[in-house]
Amino acid sequence: MGISINSLQERDAEELYRFEKSNRQFFEQMVPSRGEDYYNFETFKIRHIELLAEQQEGKSKFYLIRDNSGNIIGRINLVDIDTKNDIAEVGYRVGQEYGGKGIGAKALKLLLETEISVKKIKAKTTMNNIGSQRVLEKNGFKQVCIDGDEFEMNGQQLQFVDYLLEL
Repeated sequence: MGISINSLQERDAEELYRFEKSNRQFFEQMVPSRGEDYYNFETFKIRHIELLAEQQEGKSKFYLIRDNSGNIIGRINLVDIDTKNDIAEVGYRVGQEYGGKGIGAKALKLLLETEISVKKIKAKTTMNNIGSQRVLEKNGFKQVCIDGDEFEMNGQQLQFVDYLLEL
């Protein structure tokens, strides 16, 4: 499947809200919940505008992953951009019906081909999210450590796995 990544725009709010809402249960199996407020459209719009301001300030870059028909199938973000120390953190999520099809790996590859403002990119995933770990490793990220702090999510004791890519 061909995909593209496009910078987040103000006009994307409603479509992105529908994508997030329809994939909520799926996402919350692997990442901590964003909370009930996130799924209230008025709150979502406020957060969306805040993200756009953060992007405008150069602190983060937010992208939507789209299929060939232009539908949102995921998102990928470069956040906490620190140009002084040449480091940022990447995060991504792919909708349930697109999982296991290599979309995350392709999107990360596209991001790495366009993003050259830092020399190091950090990533973090839960230890049970093997798919996300594969996405990172396919794109050259190396596991740095397993965070010592445990947390409970969906009845499981988990830890975060930290990754790093040096460009």
